[in-house]
Amino acid sequence: MTNRCTYIPQIMLPRPAIDLSRWAVVACDQYTSQPEYWAETDRLVGDAPSTLRLTLPEVYLEDADVSARTAQIHQTMRRYLADGTLRTLPAGIVLTERWSGGACPRRGMVLAMDLEAYDYAPGSASLIRPTEKTVVERIPPRLQVRQGASIELPHIMILIDDPDRRIIEPLFAQTDRFEQVYDTDLIQNGGHITGWFVPQGAETDAIEAGLEALCDRDVFDRKYGCTEAQALLPYAVGDGNHSMATAKAYWEQAKQGLSPAEQADHPARYALVEVVNIHDESILIEPIHRILFGVEPDAVLRELTAFYAAQGCTAYVAERAPADPAAHSYPLLSQTRRGVFVVEQPKWAIPVATIQTGLDAYLAAHPAVKIDYIHGEDVTAALAAKPGNLGFVLPDIAKNDLFRGVVFDGVLPRKTFSMGEAHEKRYYMEAKAIVK
Repeated sequence: MTNRCTYIPQIMLPRPAIDLSRWAVVACDQYTSQPEYWAETDRLVGDAPSTLRLTLPEVYLEDADVSARTAQIHQTMRRYLADGTLRTLPAGIVLTERWSGGACPRRGMVLAMDLEAYDYAPGSASLIRPTEKTVVERIPPRLQVRQGASIELPHIMILIDDPDRRIIEPLFAQTDRFEQVYDTDLIQNGGHITGWFVPQGAETDAIEAGLEALCDRDVFDRKYGCTEAQALLPYAVGDGNHSMATAKAYWEQAKQGLSPAEQADHPARYALVEVVNIHDESILIEPIHRILFGVEPDAVLRELTAFYAAQGCTAYVAERAPADPAAHSYPLLSQTRRGVFVVEQPKWAIPVATIQTGLDAYLAAHPAVKIDYIHGEDVTAALAAKPGNLGFVLPDIAKNDLFRGVVFDGVLPRKTFSMGEAHEKRYYMEAKAIVK
């Protein structure tokens, strides 16, 4: 397989007269427990052309009228293409800069990724891989929306590990050379977004060459301290993995009966994504802490200690974290205990994989025990102080540890990290054909 995973697409954008502040809405997998958010978005959009009419917010996925909603989406797609609401640009990419309330913007580039280079199956060695486990049961209802669709709109975010910032960042010093194709505020506290079109040519050739260089075996091995036993990982799906998995499932269906030549340039083979450098200052990789409910803390700690001993590790509770940087340690909190749970000689590459593996084993043996995943140490401490609860505070995650964890451990445990709040997630703006 070639290491070229990218494709320079023909991106679609709304025609210039469209109100972009009502065109762009947040990713459909956000606010899934808040129908009032989507009702307010519907009110704000009104009858204006909008990506709200081209996507199905997942809050409605189990409603009785989902089939009618899906049919309406497909009809609206066809109408927007026929009446010129959407225009097709020449082949190229879009540089995008998003301000969402922080001290700096998120800078990325919208292009297409080859789904033949992506595999979400456990143990996959594909060049594009998810960071977290794909729940295959989530694919079929999303696939029903994609079947019959003529276009796709991306909320997938692909991460690259480019600490020297050679690929994406230099382009933003040259934006005065490129056509500005959008510049708008985003509804519902989404901030502001600007985009510039970079036509296929010398700049996109350089981008693709830079991305392909991420696959250099020697450079990769030095970066992560690995050998050829570990598969290359130039691209990690940071957000929208189930959307990517749905695109993959659709392509696997669509390519049946196509010749190799027909498959090579079929639009469904390529998924539109935003590529972002994990070292972008706006990307905050925040740990997610763990709370067990309905437990006797000392009994949990005894079982965890025994579990890690059986794995060839040494585990114990201490007053403070050890000096050994190779050990994985977690402050623990309960109504009656304080301390640090330590695992020495861990067989997992990053701390979150170590603790979650042990907790999964404990939960499997104690199905009545509940677990929750908590943002913020203060909330974790407040919950852990209640009778029958036990909290584990996870350490901060170094940005290159995210890639290193996937390289060595495979897909990371669920709820490994948080990458921004709901209103900071990608808003739909660009589109791309998926049928000929």
